[in-house]
Amino acid sequence: MLHMIEKAVAENQLVSAFAVVGIIVWLSNQASRYLTKGRVHGSAFAVLGGLALAYWGGVLTGKTKGLADLTMFSGLALMGGAMMRDFCIVATASEVHVNEAKKAGILGFVALFLGTIIPFIVGVAVARAFGYTDPVALTTIGAGAVTYIVGPVTGAAIGASSDVMALSIATGVVKAIMVMIFTPALAGFMRLNNPQSAMVFGGLAGTVSGVSAGLAATDRRLVPYGALVATFHTGLGCLMGPSVLYLAVKAISW
Repeated sequence: MLHMIEKAVAENQLVSAFAVVGIIVWLSNQASRYLTKGRVHGSAFAVLGGLALAYWGGVLTGKTKGLADLTMFSGLALMGGAMMRDFCIVATASEVHVNEAKKAGILGFVALFLGTIIPFIVGVAVARAFGYTDPVALTTIGAGAVTYIVGPVTGAAIGASSDVMALSIATGVVKAIMVMIFTPALAGFMRLNNPQSAMVFGGLAGTVSGVSAGLAATDRRLVPYGALVATFHTGLGCLMGPSVLYLAVKAISW
């Protein structure tokens, strides 16, 4: 029986990868429900669990692809590769309804740009404080502070090293987790109690996963509004990162 399972997993690596991720998400949602009463969304547990498994895989094999270096989990490399990443970006954008987007108004539009540029500046400043001077590295890490998808997309476009792109992903993941955790706690202070404030928050916070999880723990009715504006961040960041923002960093590099 065990041999049959191992053979089925080995011959259907991508399907097995989806099954593994599905199990992790289910366990994370159960942890969120029973350990935190839904105050910390399951996505936060899932991200932390994924990072822990990747670290364990690296320690076990001594290689660089985390859990994907184990033969039975090698489908994770394809699932997490550039092809599926780009597919996710397109799929996310396809959920946007123009008529609904118009409801965000000028505030949502301004918040979208501020939510892209301000995290980028903070990311660049932190990278510079830690000794990075190369415009490519500064731009990639700054883009990671926008979202953990924008970082590697920008880095790949301008020729960043894999180490820098990994750091940009880590920056974006930390941001997403912080938004997930602190949104419910600060919702009263930020007056997150109506669709308009949720749209502005989504534009400023940026990360779709963080905003969705944070609003879900605050008020589930606000999730579509915050996620609607936050969805644009990935596309806008991917457009601005390798072009306008990179040229700006290159022009003022010190």
